Amino acid sequence: MTRRKRRNHSPEFKAKVAIAAVKGDKTLAELAQQFDVHPNQITDWKTQLLERSSVVFGEKPAKETGPDIQTMQAKIGQLTLENDFLEKALTKAGMLSARR
Repeated sequence: MTRRKRRNHSPEFKAKVAIAAVKGDKTLAELAQQFDVHPNQITDWKTQLLERSSVVFGEKPAKETGPDIQTMQAKIGQLTLENDFLEKALTKAGMLSARR
């Protein structure tokens, strides 16, 4: 028996299957057969849909805070100084050629 290649489903397909599961017109087994997906996958998509449905109706998702730009610039400056120092030290020691 050969294994089936891993499939990546589009968000539209997942939503379609999850909405069909929420409606409850068919059983999970029927939906799994209709859409050719495992029943556990349908249950997962249904749960995700129900948990995140509030986002659709106005609740804004939590904004991810990235690293502070000022901190990143300070780190870049520090690393630049370290690289310059090491380059000079290695050149003096003869371990780094003057030409690149």
